[in-house]
Formats: sequence, C-alpha cells, structure tokens
Amino acid sequence: MYSPSLLVRHSSLEITLIVLVVMILFYWFGLRIRRYVMKKTGVEENDGIGPIEGSILGLLALMLSFTFSMSSGRHDKRLDIIVQEANDIGTAVLRADLYPDSIRTPLRAEFRNYVESRISFYTVGSDYAKVLAANDTAAAIQGRLWAIVAKAGQDREHLHRSAQMVPALNQMIDIVTTRNASLMERVPDLILYMLFMLCLTSSFILGYSGEKNNDWIIAISFNIMVGFAIFMILDLDRPRTGLITSKEANYHIMALRDMFK
Repeated sequence: MYSPSLLVRHSSLEITLIVLVVMILFYWFGLRIRRYVMKKTGVEENDGIGPIEGSILGLLALMLSFTFSMSSGRHDKRLDIIVQEANDIGTAVLRADLYPDSIRTPLRAEFRNYVESRISFYTVGSDYAKVLAANDTAAAIQGRLWAIVAKAGQDREHLHRSAQMVPALNQMIDIVTTRNASLMERVPDLILYMLFMLCLTSSFILGYSGEKNNDWIIAISFNIMVGFAIFMILDLDRPRTGLITSKEANYHIMALRDMFK
C-alpha cells in the first residue's frame, strides 16, 4: 500500500518556509562565526573563501536547474496523459455507436458513469481515501463495459464491430494505470534533501565570507529568491494540492459530458 513520504505529507509552502527560515539562520550563524574568527585571529581579510563561495553557489544553481527540469518534465507528462485519456474515452464512446441499440444503449449508460468517475478522480483533490474510491468505481465500470463488449464479440453478427471496440476499450483501461503511475512519479526525496543542504551551505558560506557589516537586505533577497525556486519545484510535483495544478487539462475530460447530451 502506498505510504507518502515525509516531504509529500507537507505542503510546498510549509517546506519552503522552513527552508527559508533555516537558510536565514545559517547565514546569521556564518556571520557570527566569521566575526568570532576575526576577533580571535585579528585577520580581517577573507580572500581564501572566494573560490569556495563561487563553487558552492555554482553547484546550487546547477542543482536548482536540474531539479526544476525534472519537476517540470513530470508535470508536462501528467498533462499529456490526461489529454490522452480524454481522447481514449472519446474514441471508445464513439465506437459504441457501431452497435445496435440493444447493445449501444447499455454501453453509453456505462460510459456516462465512467466519465463521471474519472471527473471525480480529479475533483476529490488530495483525499487519498476518496482517490482510491474513485479508482475502484472506475475499475468496476471498466469490468461491466468489458463484459458487454466481450459478450457482443462472441456473436458473429458483431465480430467486425467488436474488432473496432476492443482495442479502443483496452487503450481506455490501460491509460488509467499510466495516469496513476504518473501521479506517483516525483523528484526523489534524496535529491530534494541534497538541494536543501546546498541551500543551507550556501547561506552559511555567504554569511562567513561577508564583511563586518553585512547587507541583510541582499542576504534576505537571495534567500527569498532561492525559496521561490524551491517552492516552484515542489509545487510542480504536487498536482493535487499545489497552486500549479492540472485543472486545464482535466477540462478535456469534463468536456466528454457533452457527448451524452
């Protein structure tokens, strides 16, 4: 059974705020240690830290870019799968019209229920129990649809019709598994933890390498911009709970209701 990780159980905003606050604390901590070292040694120049500072910031920029690319790619993939599912359902509904009314009528009734179950799969949001219930409902309807088509396929009169319907129904069923799998695909937690460590290390190095009177406006601005980048990365990976959702793509499935008017 699926068990969400620690990061998944917390919202993008919560994680971003925690990282942002800790980054500021690390900056202050680095500044305090630098002042302590200067007081103990009497050396105020800090030339040796320059290359290290540049390397750490470069590595942070690389990790932010790499992680954002992963998160954005997964988001785009989810949108494509939703549109593909809408197309697959629409194709199967249209091919139901190939059958005579004795078969077409119950098929379209089940397809109408199926469309509602797939709409519900999105509208229930992040409630995991309701997501499972929507999936179970869809699976039950798939079984009834398959039973109708399989029975019709055994009749020679409907052999050619079923040859058209069976592949469409198979594709409609298979895309559900693909969509469920895409929702589970996220940036690995280990990569995110490494990104957070780089953020904290960068803040510490910036504080340690600064002058006596550091510009807190610049430091806080840097931390806020990094925080925004982290928020975008996390939010793209949470299509059910974040600000960046798949709402527009799901309109394609909602539009399938028009086929039953």
